[in-house]
Parts: sequence; structure tokens; C-alpha cells
Amino acid sequence: MAPLTASKLPYRDINIKVTSDAYTFTSPSSPNAPALVIDRPTGDVRLSEGSLVAGKRATRVSSIAGILGTIQLRLDKYVLIINKAKPVGRLKGHTVYRVIATDILPMRERQIHDPDEDTFIGLLKTFLQQGPMYFSYAIDLTNSFQRQSQSDTSKPLWMRADDRFFFNRYLQSDLIDFRTQGSRSQPGAQPGVDPFILPCMFGMLEIKPTTFKNTPLTMVLISRRSRYRGGTRYFTRGVDDEGHAANYNETEQVIILNDSSSGMGGYAGGSDMQSGKAGSNQEMQIMSYVQTRGSVPTYWAEINSLRYTPALQVRSTDAAISAAAAHFDEQIRIYGDNYLINLVNQKGRERMVKESYEKMVEALVSTPRERQEADRVTEEKFTVIQPGHRRQEFDRLHYVYFDYHSETKGMKIHKANALIDKLLPAIEKQGYFRGVDMPANIDDKIDARSLQTSVMRTNCMDCLDRTNVVQSLFARHMLDRIFVDLGLMSPGSTFRNEDPDFEFLFRNIWADNADVVSCSYSGTGAMKTDVTRTGKRTKLGALQDARVGVTRYFLNNFMDGPRQDSYDLFLGAYQPGATNIGTSLIFVDRRPLLIQSVPYLLAFSMFIVMVGIFTKRDPDASALPMRLFIIFWSCVATWCASFILGHGMLYVNWPRLNPKPFATEAYSEHYSKAGKNPVIGSFVARHERGLSTARYLNAEEGKKRIE
Repeated sequence: MAPLTASKLPYRDINIKVTSDAYTFTSPSSPNAPALVIDRPTGDVRLSEGSLVAGKRATRVSSIAGILGTIQLRLDKYVLIINKAKPVGRLKGHTVYRVIATDILPMRERQIHDPDEDTFIGLLKTFLQQGPMYFSYAIDLTNSFQRQSQSDTSKPLWMRADDRFFFNRYLQSDLIDFRTQGSRSQPGAQPGVDPFILPCMFGMLEIKPTTFKNTPLTMVLISRRSRYRGGTRYFTRGVDDEGHAANYNETEQVIILNDSSSGMGGYAGGSDMQSGKAGSNQEMQIMSYVQTRGSVPTYWAEINSLRYTPALQVRSTDAAISAAAAHFDEQIRIYGDNYLINLVNQKGRERMVKESYEKMVEALVSTPRERQEADRVTEEKFTVIQPGHRRQEFDRLHYVYFDYHSETKGMKIHKANALIDKLLPAIEKQGYFRGVDMPANIDDKIDARSLQTSVMRTNCMDCLDRTNVVQSLFARHMLDRIFVDLGLMSPGSTFRNEDPDFEFLFRNIWADNADVVSCSYSGTGAMKTDVTRTGKRTKLGALQDARVGVTRYFLNNFMDGPRQDSYDLFLGAYQPGATNIGTSLIFVDRRPLLIQSVPYLLAFSMFIVMVGIFTKRDPDASALPMRLFIIFWSCVATWCASFILGHGMLYVNWPRLNPKPFATEAYSEHYSKAGKNPVIGSFVARHERGLSTARYLNAEEGKKRIE
């Protein structure tokens, strides 16, 4: 068997041998360890001694970086492997990798291709190509350094992982179930499979070795995206029944002194070599500061209808109170006091979301006390809701509303610092994590010297643009404090003035964070990154934001349905293999062909109009026929555009796997309205398929399939 020190960590080197009856995974650096065998075509998992599988004839033998997991689709089970990983830097001397290339291996070789099965595989491939996932063979990327200091390092790496940020947890279900329960042929716990279970983190991770005033250090920024309620911008809002908020991210800013940065380590040998950790004879100091972001934890949604501003739907506070309580119960348990920084607008359509949040906090805390502040710029600059007494758990919630847009309009972004001034006592009290890693440390556990005792939970409508600007302000303030505590700056100083090169690095790493978090949710980079990168609002940045806004409109209406489906498939929110067997295709478009054809008719008529306008005519030719021709096709184009905009929900690219119930009624209304259209209504009403709720709801038949 493999040494105990190695079995706690995933294998750095894995060979996969493909035969007609199994996929066999072995580690060349641990020849005495059992091999992982996934039988074909059943997909059953078992462990086997390496000598027992060595003699079987293989059709392919290759080296891979790790196993993402397995997934059961409609007709077959598949193994997802990491073919290629790119080193992105070191943490505590351990190499961190980004997933670059993957492969999807079927259990059986299919001779006939199934449209739905091919679509499922396509969704997975697209997700794996676009999703930024990171892993390490030795350090837990899913946990903050503070939680790592409190974890049990005697457990395998995957057991230490934070369940929220173990992004491939669903894919690892077969291996984890086999590890904990065994199988019919191998009952009981199977610790031999531990090194094959590789936890991956989804989000942003940048490691920048640099200097501050000639002092070498490493700056790290990590944003971990939750695997719960994952999805896209308009299709995933608010909180679910289990208390998971949409677009929830934990962002950790880390400063490391005396980090090991040389030597790549080896594959075999002791634990340091197995993990890729380089040696160091200096005490490593780690300072980290954690913030969170997440959608307003009430029941609300925005319903796409091709309008630039979707319709907003907010349910009552009473309906969502148990879900919000579950959310904040977890947040308080993990982070301590929560300062809820709300940045949505106090006027216009966002006001409903703001009021919903405030009513929720008032319902949760004891004897809530609300206090508002105003100035000449805005009637409501700040709103603070604090519990009157500390009687219960939820009295650790502190709500702070800041009218970001009103305060910073006119490109006066510096006024956002008023939020720092307002919360200065809370920031100073919450502190940051400080730990040391001694040179003689055997179990690789961080020795905690001080802890962060609370967290700033920031949100705007999307938890993207405004949120990232404000989070970078909190991070900047805490970094100033860290440098002062380290003796690198005098009290009252700021690194903005002390080291311009480090200031440039800080701005750009936070702007990169904004873009990565935004891309995974909205499909584009973030707005307001000119503020983060340059420290001020610019006209060029405003133009860039306009471009991003238009791009988001098209992506969120016409591209996000399949993106949402890919999240649901990868995270296990939709499980094809768990549905019943039926006869209908899932991804077929069930709208009447007449409705489907209207956009094509619009494009054709516009093309004909342009041809008619720009085609040269003979000087003696009559202009009347061409004018009538252009007028006719212009009328057709106008009618088509009016029909599409008037029935926008029929043309949004909705998710097919887990349709959103909040839009069902509105979708049906649009369809009924189309049936009353004076031009094509009678044809729509007589259509033999009519309104197939399977097109939007999938009902039951869309979820069922016969092989």
C-alpha cells in the first residue's frame, strides 16, 4: 500500500489504461498502491492490486493530471479526466494548477448518435472549456487560510474541502460513495481511493510574487464561487429554499512573507516531494482578509422578455423568511458577525429589492432599530438597521445601505470611501487572519496568531460591478493596516503613496477579479473596471460600460439558456440518468413553425429593403414600382419587429433542463396573446402542437427518453 503520508494527498501522476472492459488508473510513483478500476459498460468502481491488471491488453495508455469525476447522462455514464493542467504559482510552497484541457470518456462505444446525448456532451465540453477551475495536489484551495488553520490535516485532502466550493463534488459522488460505503464486491470504507479524489475550485485565482518597498512578498487573490445555486445572471437570482444565494462568492486577499518559490518537487518520495512543496528555513507569515458577495437573500427574479430592462418580480418577505434564516445561519456559523452592505438603488425599479432586503433583516433581528442619514446629494445616503439587543443568533446581522449611484454620480468615485469611514469601527474590530508556518512544521498546519471575527457581505443587483469596487476599497483599507502592522509603513500611511508599482499591481488584480466573476455570471467582463484599474471614473470607461451593457443584453436573452443548462448539468441540479424513460426529445423547439420563422422573415425583409434602396436603376426606369416594393417589405419588417418585441418571451433562449417557474405564467400569456394576433393568430391557435409547456417547462415528456 502507499505510504500514509501520500494517501492523504491526491496523486500528482496518474496513468490511465483503456481496455475494452475497464478504465484503469494507477500512480507510477506509488506502484504498491491499489489501482482504481471503473468497469465498462456498467461504470462500477472498484480497487484492484496493480499486478492483477498489469497484464491486460490496453488500447491506450496515457498520463493525465487528475480525475474530475463521473457523470451519468441519458444513455451512458462518462469519466471526466484532466488531460492538461497549467501551473499558475505557489501557495505555501505548493504548486497550484489551472485546468486547461479535459476529456470525456464513455463507458460504451455508441454506434448511433442520440441528439439529446450529444447535446448533453456538448454542454459539458463548453462548460469545461470556459469555466476557470483550479486545483492543488497538496493545499486546500476551497478553504480560506483561517479555516485551514482549524482543519484536521490528518484527513485526506478531499475530506477537508469546503463543501460550498468543492465545485466538482457532484462529479466525484461515485468515488466518494465508494470510499465511504464500498461496493457489493468490496464492502466497507475504501481509503485506497482517497488519492484519486481531486477537489477543484471554480473562480478566480492569481498569485503574484512581488515586492513592497523592496520587501519580497506574494500577493494572492482568490474568489471561490459556490456550487450551490450556480447559474447565469437573469436565470439565477435571490435565494433558494435551502438558503443558497445566487452568485455567491468568497473572496480572500492574502499577503505571504517568506513563501517558498523555487523547485518544482518530484512525484515520489516523502510528503514534500509528493505535494511539490519546496523547502524553506524561514518562518512563513500569512495574512488574509475574507469578504463575501451574494444576491439579496429573498425571493425575487427578473423575467426576460427581450426588453433591455426585464420585468422585476419580488415575493413577500414572509414567504422567504425560512430560506433567508437558513442562509444567514450558515453565514454566521462560518464567519461570525455579518455586515450586510447593500448597494442597490433607492429609487426606480431596484427600490423593491432594497425594501425587500430591509424587511427581511427587520424580521430576523431582535427589536430592530433603523437610522437614516441624508445630505444635500441624496435623501438617503445611509440606512443602518441594527438589533436593539443581542438575544439571538441573528442579532449578529448588521445591515448598512449605501446609495452608491447617487453618491458617485458625475464620476466622483472617491465618494464611495464614505462607506469605509462609516464602517471604520467595525472594520478595525473584525481584523484579519494572521498565521505562521514554521520551518519544522511536519503536518503542514498553519499556526494561527490572530483571527478575523466578522465579514463584509456586499451586494448590488448583480453582485458584480458596484460590488467589486466596494470590496476593493475594503481590501485596500485592510492591506494598509497589514503593512503598518508588519512595520513596512508608518501609521496613517497608504500604500498608494508608498509604492506606485505595488499600487498598480493591486488595482489590476482586483480588476481581473471583477472580470472573472462577471464572466461566469453575466457572460462579459465587469463594468466600472476603469475605476478599479485607474482609481477614477473616465469617459472611455463609461463608453466601455455601454458596450458591455449591450453585449450583456444579447447574451442574457439569446445565449444564457444553454449556459444555465451547462451549470445545472455539471453541478447535478439536473440529473439525466435519474429521470424516467419516455419518448420525447428534450432540446427540440416545440414552438409553432410560424412563430419560429418570424425572426428569419424579419432578417429577409430587411435584406430586401437594403437591396432595393442601394440597387442602381436605369435613369428612365419608373421609380413607383420600386418604391412600392420597398414600402411593402418595410411594412413586413416593421410588423415582424413589432411582433417579436410584443411577444419577447417566445424568443428568449430559455433553459431547457430546469425551467424557471417564475416565468411560466408570463410565457403562457405571451403565447395566448400570439394566438389572438390579427395576422397569424388563427394559424397559431390551430397549430397541432399548440402551446407545449415542454418547450418551457419540459413537463414530464421532455424529461423522458427511450434509448
